[in-house]
Amino acid sequence: MADNKRKLRFKSIALLEAVIILFLAIALIWVGLIRGRNEAVPANAGSQDPQVRRRAVIEKEETFYQLDGKKILMNDGTYGEIFVPVYEDVPASTIDLNELTMRNGYAYYKENGQVVSTTGVDVSEFQNEIDWEQVKQADIDFAFIRVGYRTYGDGIVTYDSAFQRNIEGALDAGIKVGVYFYSQATNANEAIEEADAVIDALAPYDITYPVVYDWELVGHDNARTDGVSVEALADCCISFCERIKDSGYTPMIYQNTGTAMHKLDLPRIKDYDFWLAEYADKPSYYYDFKIWQYSNTGRIPGIEGDVDLNICFRPYDGKAKAKDKDDT
Repeated sequence: MADNKRKLRFKSIALLEAVIILFLAIALIWVGLIRGRNEAVPANAGSQDPQVRRRAVIEKEETFYQLDGKKILMNDGTYGEIFVPVYEDVPASTIDLNELTMRNGYAYYKENGQVVSTTGVDVSEFQNEIDWEQVKQADIDFAFIRVGYRTYGDGIVTYDSAFQRNIEGALDAGIKVGVYFYSQATNANEAIEEADAVIDALAPYDITYPVVYDWELVGHDNARTDGVSVEALADCCISFCERIKDSGYTPMIYQNTGTAMHKLDLPRIKDYDFWLAEYADKPSYYYDFKIWQYSNTGRIPGIEGDVDLNICFRPYDGKAKAKDKDDT
C-alpha cells in the first residue's frame, strides 16, 4: 500500500513539472513574438534621404536607327523592337534623307540643289504587253527586265516569256536597261547555273545598269529554299556575282530590309552594289544602297496595272562593266 502511495506522489510531481514546463515554453514564445514585433526594422530605416537617390537617365534617339556605330533598333514581327549589332566594316548609307523628296508619285534626290537621281521600273511577264514609248514619255529613265527565274518547287531554271520583247522594247525607246534573275538556288553550283543562263541571254544586248541577283524567301508556300543557311545564301550571292563580273557586267544584289538584316551575311557581300526594297516614304536601311525600290503599286502610262518604282541615286553611265576594287 505504501509503495502505491509513493508511485502516485511521483506521478503527480512529474505531471506538475510537465505543466510548468509547458507554461514556461508558451511564455517564452509569446515574449519573443512581442519583442520581435517591437524591434522590427522599417524598410527605409537607416537609408539616405529619398531626395538624394539618383534617378536613372533614360536616353532616347529621335531617329528610327540608333546611329551610334554599335547597334540598330529595328521592328520584328515576333519580338517587336529588337537591337541588331552594326557591322563596322560594312559601309553605311551616305544618303541625306533631307534631300529625298516625292513629287507626282516619283522619288527624287538632290545634291547641291540639283536632282542627281534617275527614275526606273522593274518588269516581267506579269506586266503583259508594255508600250515602251509611253513609258519613256512618262519620264522613266531606266528599267530592270527579268531574265528568268528558278521555280521554288522543283528548281527548274526558266526564262521569262517576255524577256526578249521587254529588253528590246525598252532599248529601242531609249530607256537604259538592267536585268535581274529571281533565284531559288540552294547552293553555289545552282547560283552559277543561274548566272550562266543570264549571261547567255544577254549576249545580243548592250546594257547600262547592273545584273541583279534576286534571291527571295517564299512566304506563301513550302519552298526548296526554306532551309537555306546564312552561309549557303552568301555562297550563292558571291558565286552569282563573281560569275557576272567575270563576264564584264556590274553585279548587284536585291533584297528587302528584313531579309537583308536577318539573313544576309553582309560583311561577305559588302563589295557588291545593293538594291533595296522597302516600301515607305523614306528608306530606313542603315547600310549603303545604290537603288531603292520604294513602291510596288506604281502606275505608269504604257504599263497595265501596278508596277514597281525605283530611284537610282547616282546613275550608271556607259556599259555595265564591273568596277575594279581599286575604283570602289
